[in-house]
Amino acid sequence: MRHISIWVCITLLFSCNPGDQPAAPPVEERDTTITVENAYSELFLDSLSLEHFVSAHTFNETFANQFRSFYNTRNYQYAWFVPDGLTEQALNFLNRQSDYISYSKDSSLQNPLLKPLLDTVSQGVTKFRISDSDRLNAELMLTAQFFRFAEKAFAGDTSLDVSSLKWYIPRKKIDVVAALDSLMKGSGEAYEPLNAYYKRLKAALIQYYQVEKLGGWRPVKLEKKSMRQGDTATVITEIKKRLSYTGDFTLQDSSSLFTDSLTEAVKRFQYRYGLTTDGVIGESMVKELNKPVEQRIRQMLINLERMRWVPEDIRGDYLLVNIPEFKLHIFENAVPIRHMDVVVGSGQHNTVIFSGDLKYVVFSPYWNVPASIVKNEIMPGIQRNPGYIKAHNMEITGYAGNIPVVRQKPGPNNSLGRVKFLFPNNYNIYMHDTPARSLFGETRRAFSHGCIRLAEPEWLARFLLRNDSTWTQDAIRKAMLANKERTVTLKQPIPVFIGYFTAWVDSKGQLNFRNDVYGHDAKMEKLMFKGE
Repeated sequence: MRHISIWVCITLLFSCNPGDQPAAPPVEERDTTITVENAYSELFLDSLSLEHFVSAHTFNETFANQFRSFYNTRNYQYAWFVPDGLTEQALNFLNRQSDYISYSKDSSLQNPLLKPLLDTVSQGVTKFRISDSDRLNAELMLTAQFFRFAEKAFAGDTSLDVSSLKWYIPRKKIDVVAALDSLMKGSGEAYEPLNAYYKRLKAALIQYYQVEKLGGWRPVKLEKKSMRQGDTATVITEIKKRLSYTGDFTLQDSSSLFTDSLTEAVKRFQYRYGLTTDGVIGESMVKELNKPVEQRIRQMLINLERMRWVPEDIRGDYLLVNIPEFKLHIFENAVPIRHMDVVVGSGQHNTVIFSGDLKYVVFSPYWNVPASIVKNEIMPGIQRNPGYIKAHNMEITGYAGNIPVVRQKPGPNNSLGRVKFLFPNNYNIYMHDTPARSLFGETRRAFSHGCIRLAEPEWLARFLLRNDSTWTQDAIRKAMLANKERTVTLKQPIPVFIGYFTAWVDSKGQLNFRNDVYGHDAKMEKLMFKGE
């Protein structure tokens, strides 16, 4: 048994108003069925002590009501202490918090007032004597610390204004009281409301920390413009070593020969970085190889932060467009079943990051040309060629001031192709077919005015209408070729997420990186790592 004195003064850290919200959550009713006889701990505090603690630290009403709800539902039974020391749940939480601070490099959660307890636990001491007043303060402080931890670790940094980062998907909301209840009742795994992609990327990040600890990797320099199987050069030995760090090259081979095994390793690397998978080492691959491990670690931390904002678990069918990847991922019953190449907005016409519900499939669509395109492209075209409108199968349906209202008729050269998919939103963004098929041969496909062009639109139409027996494959093709617009309302809307992730681990366990096509990573990096 060991005696420790904890927290003579506890006002420094919690005197702010964490997690301000528009409306405070209601307070759960007190569960008076819990008594000393049936509780797992014989320690109880009184409600007046809690109110004094809340008042002393000027918590806002949301934070205060979270305290009241948590202790009401346990009839003010202690959560973190039993008579002779800490509970298993306390140790679980402290370990998880230490783990989070370690991999996230987020020092804002470090609480100097918890240091005596942490030091004691780190020495393997979990049972100790403590005065009643110190234990009460420690109990309530640990609860406050968990609420702060849960908001940060599970929902992300609330100091980051996501709208200023051009992210308009609603941020995930965390019920910190439910999370704490889950910790108290379970092994600790259940109370992490984080999606599988987050957990996989976290594991990859920890592996990269090990590479950083060992000194990282040295940049490589090609002796000629490109290298391929059969070439021999000193740099090939270095490339084999470099690819071994990331698990792409697994053989014990330090020769200077570009072998078939190295070709396969190069293709794996190229696939994970969104490069052309030709097995040839060129300038684009060397550029990715030479980015320091520290830069990749920051890239993963930025994307982990984004992944805290999204739902823990999306059930049912949904669509996910990842802009930097230039891919649409189709999920059926939450399982990925297909991946489709897309073209997204250019650097001047960014595709917006948001979510919506896909409700309509429009076959043989008209293209209602946006006013900005009419003004900047079509009107100059008319001035150069009076037959411009007819030549492009367009028609003028009216005027808005001096600007004509233009639409393009259905047909083989319609800019929206043969079908479009609408999920009503304020950004005028939708997915559609395109006659410009050659763009899908590019690896960097940021060419549109903001909407999303699909490589396989007919397949998506069949998927969305698969439960409607009237929409056979032949019926869909006929509607696409009819040159007459027809709108079909889905019986069940399907969620669509337009996201922005430049680092992730896919369902096959492969760590992927992509370029920051719109500069969103760069903006987040300045905010997340300021002062470093």
